[in-house]
Amino acid sequence: MSLASSAQFSLWSPSRTRGHGLKTEHLPLFALGSSRTIAEAVARVLGIELAQLEEREFEDGEHKVRPLTPVRGRNVYVLHSLYGEPGQSANDKLCRLLFFINTLKDAGATCVTAVVPYLCYARKDRRTKANDPLTSRYVGTLLEAAGADLVLSLDVHNPAAFENAFRRPTVALTAIPLFVEYALELKPSPLCVISPDPGGVKRAELFREALEGASGQPVGKGFVDKHRSSGVVSGTLLVGEVKDATALVIDDLLSTGGTLQRAARAARAAGARRVVALVTHALFMTGAQEALADPAIDRIVITDAVPPSRLEDARVAAKLDVLPCAPLLGEAICRLHQGGATEDLLVF
Repeated sequence: MSLASSAQFSLWSPSRTRGHGLKTEHLPLFALGSSRTIAEAVARVLGIELAQLEEREFEDGEHKVRPLTPVRGRNVYVLHSLYGEPGQSANDKLCRLLFFINTLKDAGATCVTAVVPYLCYARKDRRTKANDPLTSRYVGTLLEAAGADLVLSLDVHNPAAFENAFRRPTVALTAIPLFVEYALELKPSPLCVISPDPGGVKRAELFREALEGASGQPVGKGFVDKHRSSGVVSGTLLVGEVKDATALVIDDLLSTGGTLQRAARAARAAGARRVVALVTHALFMTGAQEALADPAIDRIVITDAVPPSRLEDARVAAKLDVLPCAPLLGEAICRLHQGGATEDLLVF
């Protein structure tokens, strides 16, 4: 079942989300480090206060985190987005999350759900060379060994690989509802959803179907070919009809921006009126700001699952829109806690 293939399907919309009126003692939500900012927004959606904890750094680089809110016999949620940032690598954050989950279990928590908006190592989900590591599976093993009973993440690189990496339940949320609501506010014009590479065609089709169902208007589709050889990416062939349309290029991850830049140029060359890039996780690594400043890209829409802290180029910042993912995360946590259905929030 896709997001719009059923006549009974009703797309969840963040604009319909209101405070859930829960109580902190019923739903302890902890946040580690810099993830506290997004966790506070999630707590506001839920109508609760964040659970209290103590974080300490020691002189030798070691650390400890302990809960100050009682957790014995309770279902507990821990939010930590595992992107690297100045002062803390993805490895540092993963280590803190693993230790804290184990600490919560030692303190008597009945169930611990790891809420990980950005999951590190998710891209390394298959072998591309002899003896390659399957790092995404190893991360799953570590989280399971630490005591995580459920792992919730947002737009993982490969949902099937994410599910298969864990022997515990997983929830793979999609940011598609956020992007659909954004796209519905664009000025009237033909819309065409573009995948920037063949591997993202399914994601793009899910978005296209959801947008078509929500708007009641036909939405075109297409994809850009992509080749990778010895670390060099190439390919500008666009399959699809984008002439005079607003091309919506959707992807899960933005690193150096090269893939989006190629797709935008291909769409422009094919006659697209404008190009809007929709990306869930924007890392803004070296080279991204120059690539995204390309005039072929009109707008760049991201979520705050990874804050744009590395973005310094004013040309890129001027065409950047950041969508809060707290309503989506809060909705998912509330439904999980109350035993509700989550099908309209997931990737299929």
